[in-house]
Amino acid sequence: MISFSNINKQYGKQLLFVDASFQLNPGEKVGLVGPNGAGKTTLFRMVVGEEAPDEGAVSVPRKITIGYFRQDVEEMQGRSVLDEAIAGSGRVGNLHHELEALHQEMSDPDKTDEMDRILERFGHVQEEYEHLGGYALESQAREVLHGLGFKDDQIDGDVGALSGGWKMRVALARVLLGMPDVLLMDEPTNHLDIESIIWLEKFLKSFPGALLMTSHDREFMNRLVSKIAEIDGGEIITYSGNYDFYERERAIRETNQQAAFARQQSMLAKEQRFIDRFRTHAAKAAQVQSRIKALDKIEKIELPKKRQVVKFDFRVPPRSGEQVAVLENLHKSYGPRVIYEGFNLTIRRGERWAVMGRNGAGKTTLLKMIAGASAPDAGNVRLGASLYMGYFAQQSLDVLNPDLTVIEQLQQDFPQDGLGVLRNLAGAFQFSGDDVDKKIRALSGGEKSRLAIARMLYNPPNFLVLDEPTNHLDLATKEMLVDALKDFEGTMIFVSHDRTFLRGLGSRVLELGGENGTDRHPTVYPGSYVEYVQKLGHEAPGIYS
Repeated sequence: MISFSNINKQYGKQLLFVDASFQLNPGEKVGLVGPNGAGKTTLFRMVVGEEAPDEGAVSVPRKITIGYFRQDVEEMQGRSVLDEAIAGSGRVGNLHHELEALHQEMSDPDKTDEMDRILERFGHVQEEYEHLGGYALESQAREVLHGLGFKDDQIDGDVGALSGGWKMRVALARVLLGMPDVLLMDEPTNHLDIESIIWLEKFLKSFPGALLMTSHDREFMNRLVSKIAEIDGGEIITYSGNYDFYERERAIRETNQQAAFARQQSMLAKEQRFIDRFRTHAAKAAQVQSRIKALDKIEKIELPKKRQVVKFDFRVPPRSGEQVAVLENLHKSYGPRVIYEGFNLTIRRGERWAVMGRNGAGKTTLLKMIAGASAPDAGNVRLGASLYMGYFAQQSLDVLNPDLTVIEQLQQDFPQDGLGVLRNLAGAFQFSGDDVDKKIRALSGGEKSRLAIARMLYNPPNFLVLDEPTNHLDLATKEMLVDALKDFEGTMIFVSHDRTFLRGLGSRVLELGGENGTDRHPTVYPGSYVEYVQKLGHEAPGIYS
């Protein structure tokens, strides 16, 4: 369907693709992987014609439709959320908006003289709209928007009033409603909660077209794709399987390549010793020349690039008291909306609470009250003895100094520690080489999150309160964080939409909102997140497997 044939692409001195080839076939679901800057976004842009290869060919059949979800959402205003979502549904969406405009013209007294033309056009548009199934479009749009977490009042409200994250969801709905032949998706789960991720998973499983996507969500990738395309050293290498299969096969491939490299190096050294020994012997001159020519013709095997995640030994936090936090008779409302009504919870040393709940159930509110960033309307939060709290929320990024570099921020925070130790800390969170000299103002959201978490964990508190700590983190950093926190000897309460994080760390589950999202009395499950899923048969409140 879509093919890349021997493409070359270079930006300045950076080679992205060198004689790379790849094909996306009808109905295939493919995960696109590779380190930051490898060329994943460039590949997407070449498919939609926004960029062209320097050499080689990108073949895209003329008649196929392509939906491209990207991270840079354009300005949205002047429409309802529903109308903005419908705007992306191709020809049907265009007809929907033309019908809306014609309705307005038909009721405009200044357009009386043009009424014959307007009515004729209305008839043609309505006929085509009905033929294409347009009258089912609004219900389809509402279904998709509900799946992505929107409530009815939001769907009918002004799209311009939404935050950036919610506008990303509208952009995603618009692409899905178009039902294109090919979906290109760049990190579609970045701004979604777990309920919306699971809904999207089910939608894409039944999507009949081809899918090419990047994702930092291992579980999402594993459940959807049957092929991985890896951009590595200018090549596009394909693996037939999901992400876990790719990791295993890549490790085997690296091991085999290292063994082949070692064998070739041994052979080359042996030949070179022969050449050096007999270079001046007239009787061996012909053999020496023959071996020199043979060596020149050998294609040299390169040592595979090791993508190592830097391990960092985080310090052991001081021991807290047995009771870490006691929440007594908490009440919290926002206007007429009651979030908590007489809520009680005791968090004990060593427990790791995963807080589950749909949008608006009060997850962030709870963490804010525990962290002291928000006060309950009634009741109180008592923190235990010898407690040192670390609170991570998206607002944590605001305390970073935009005028400092990454390494300067760490030196300012930890002036007693040496540069080497701080570079190792930065490296553990994927800041390597020149990355440590980047200004904080130039960092992406994910990079700022990594830096904020690094600062918090370097001298670890004994009570971690984490609100979506994995947002924007790549797979390698996310898994390093899970590994580091598995050995954490303190207490945790966290909200996360990442199932790897939930499975790896949740030893207790607090479910807010109940099945219908309106229960003001949260439910405590004393077992782990894994046991919670096994017992209830769902991975998040209201989502059933």
